[in-house]
Amino acid sequence: MSERFFLYDDTEETKTRFVSFMGEHQRFDLAIMYSDRYFGKAMVMDIQGSRFAIIGQDDLEEEGYIEHAFKLSNQDASELREFLNEVIL
Repeated sequence: MSERFFLYDDTEETKTRFVSFMGEHQRFDLAIMYSDRYFGKAMVMDIQGSRFAIIGQDDLEEEGYIEHAFKLSNQDASELREFLNEVIL
């Protein structure tokens, strides 16, 4: 077997917030992870939906981004976007 070639192999401290809230039509179970890695953006993980996205303020303002990343209806994405606008720095 050949030697494994790593592009990177780093370990770093993170701050992770676990939050669950009920929207109008669905429950959101999220893990929001902050690190120095993604240019100040947070990694938002939808635990129930098995989806994640790296999100900053610019992504929250991009039309259709939350809908696409988390496979949500416009209404559900609007609820998630409203919450993330409160917590994403």
